[in-house]
Amino acid sequence: MKRFILSIALTIAAISDAAVISAQNVRESDYDVVIVGGTPGGIMTAISSAREGHRAVILERTSHIGGLPANGLGATDIGTRGVTAGLFLEFVNRNREHYVKTYGADSQQMKDCSDGYHFEPSVAEQTFLGMIAEMGDKVTVLYNRQFDSNPSNITKCGQKITSVKITDRTTGNVEIYTGKVFIDATYEGDLGAAAGVPYRLGREGRDEFGEVCAGKVYRQWGAQSGLCKLSEYNGFTGYDGEGTTYQADNAVQAYNYRLCLTQDKNHMRPVEKPANYDRNEYASIVEDVWTGRHTGVEMNDVTAEDMERNREVLKAGGKTQIPGDRWGIGKVTNMVVLPNGKTDANNQHMAFLSTDLPEENWAWPTASWEWRDKFAQRLKEYTLGLLWFAQNDKELPASFRKECQTWGFSTTEYADNDNFPRQVYVREGRRFEGQYFFTANDAIPVLPGQRPPVHSNSIASSHYALDSHAVLKRESGRVHLDGFFSHSSVPYTLPIGVIVPKEVSNLLFPVPVSGSHVGFSTMRMEPCWMALGEAAGVAASQVVEKGVSVQEIDCTAVQDKLIDAKASLIYFKDVAPSSPDFSLVQKMGLRGYLTGWTADLDSVLTKAEKSDWQMRSGVAVPESCKTRRDALRFILNTIEK
Repeated sequence: MKRFILSIALTIAAISDAAVISAQNVRESDYDVVIVGGTPGGIMTAISSAREGHRAVILERTSHIGGLPANGLGATDIGTRGVTAGLFLEFVNRNREHYVKTYGADSQQMKDCSDGYHFEPSVAEQTFLGMIAEMGDKVTVLYNRQFDSNPSNITKCGQKITSVKITDRTTGNVEIYTGKVFIDATYEGDLGAAAGVPYRLGREGRDEFGEVCAGKVYRQWGAQSGLCKLSEYNGFTGYDGEGTTYQADNAVQAYNYRLCLTQDKNHMRPVEKPANYDRNEYASIVEDVWTGRHTGVEMNDVTAEDMERNREVLKAGGKTQIPGDRWGIGKVTNMVVLPNGKTDANNQHMAFLSTDLPEENWAWPTASWEWRDKFAQRLKEYTLGLLWFAQNDKELPASFRKECQTWGFSTTEYADNDNFPRQVYVREGRRFEGQYFFTANDAIPVLPGQRPPVHSNSIASSHYALDSHAVLKRESGRVHLDGFFSHSSVPYTLPIGVIVPKEVSNLLFPVPVSGSHVGFSTMRMEPCWMALGEAAGVAASQVVEKGVSVQEIDCTAVQDKLIDAKASLIYFKDVAPSSPDFSLVQKMGLRGYLTGWTADLDSVLTKAEKSDWQMRSGVAVPESCKTRRDALRFILNTIEK
């Protein structure tokens, strides 16, 4: 913290002033859909609206599109494959096709791509570009276009946005973009905030929504619990740790870089010691390595004697013997294999110190780009310093350093940025208060084995654990870092209200969605953002065509188009998007006729089901309907006439 103080003055000055505009350096452009942010959510919005016949522009601040998947997040964050489909699944399948065509169906690259769910950063970017190229002149991508989150950079007529001002970073000129619909696809929520949409920062307390993991919480990695009283804590797996208060605060979960590391010496760039290296930032790792200490639940069975024996083993040149402990570079970064000998190297959840840099990022969501760029450089130097420390510090075991030294950056990625990711992993920025506020309770079963609440106005289905990274650095005596948790969820539905503001009439926000800190912690994954982006594109097209406000969107019409496009709005284990029954199951599932995880369409229609469905629909089901499929199809055809 001493090296990078988040001063109050910087935070107050976080939103930069609008650029000075003169008549000779302003360019005006008009589109149907104006998208700020070339993230996957923004890209899918553009493609979706283009397929509806409308012209979209993507305004991207950097010189590359693709957000985090194009910047190291190559191991797709999805809890259950098949839950999210549509354009996201098209993206996955195109990745798979790339590896099949380039290396062969039986190649190691094909195996490592995990059916397209694991991919190299450069492949992700090319997949996105290929999808956009097929839209022809319907989608325009403009790079190095910066939006500064200042109300003066938005022109409104009442609650309607008419134009936005963007700075061309290469020329310094200001450009004005007018449109019928505007999309906030930024990780930070910059556009919506400037437009006056209310938002939240930090963590809600448990008392506000009754959410598991809400507020200040300490939990060993691997622990799983429901809501519990502090008095019940006894140090064993399944309970939140001492220091937990569940109180609200302004803390923002940590950011990092998703690194593309490799052991391929032919394509490896060695880690270099950064100019502003400070050994003291990493010194606490030394004892963690020697003793095998980590944040996992396995430590409950490890004694002081076990840790001292581990020290002796390491002195003799051996590897850690502590259950759950990671060895070598895995002690400081968690790696998932990608094709061509590369990895997606993320923060090591089992470590007290890894590639995350908690606390110092708190100002990011509302800060100026000048501040953000300085923090990005600080984070880069911190990350390089961490890797250099692990590879070179003499107080670490020689065998540990030797293993770490086998790793470096892949020279076939980020050639224009010294083979280092170009974007910070902004896990959470502003969270808007939309027409629907999503909480943890929307992703947790109502009863064991059942679904969460099903939203009849769902525009996407998704699944990932409730998952947040730390908000504070290491504290003595704690079982883990404050705020670090992973809590099981099940596939859930997302109502259209999470991307729709309460008042601004022509804005949608498929990325900085409406939800609590814990609710957002599962929605914040790229597959979910892509699905919401696809829905936003269809919804935006309705606004363009009918001249309605986003609050007046006909959700059923949006759902029908999404289902026709094979986007999943509710998940069933036994009916895939390729099934001829997909549309039937989607529609009847959202209407409440199918409450289980399977549709069981071939099952014989029972008297109880027939009676229930007739009462629900007001439709008399004929005796000729023998199976659940027959009855559901008859009812749907009748009510849709």
